[in-house]
Amino acid sequence: MSSALIRLNPDTLPDTSDLGYSQISIAGPGRLAFVSGQVAIPADGGEVPASLEGQVAQVVENLGRALDALTATPQDIAQMRIYVRELDDAAMGIAMPPLTAFFQGARPSVTGIGVAALAAPDLRIEVEMVVHLPAENAT
Repeated sequence: MSSALIRLNPDTLPDTSDLGYSQISIAGPGRLAFVSGQVAIPADGGEVPASLEGQVAQVVENLGRALDALTATPQDIAQMRIYVRELDDAAMGIAMPPLTAFFQGARPSVTGIGVAALAAPDLRIEVEMVVHLPAENAT
């Protein structure tokens, strides 16, 4: 899907392009899809990986499946929110490289949020997306 998203890192805000995201994303004509927070539960309901690395890998897989269901690509992600239990530099160092790779250079607007808990005690990361569906493909 080709997106009508415009990415901005204005001079009046910190330049986050080297970190793999943009300060502002502007969506053109079309519709927005709000993807619920994806956690490390496999589609078949299997075991949640114990490690943060394993959970991030499963979350990225789930995010990709959500985009596939929308006939969208990472270029269509307008915004992403990343919720991490016990957020610190080490956790961000584990979570961000696979997520940045998932973006495939798209640089959506991203917010990282440290939380005390998620929906289940074994979950360590949850990621939600807002995806722009161009008008010609919006259903």
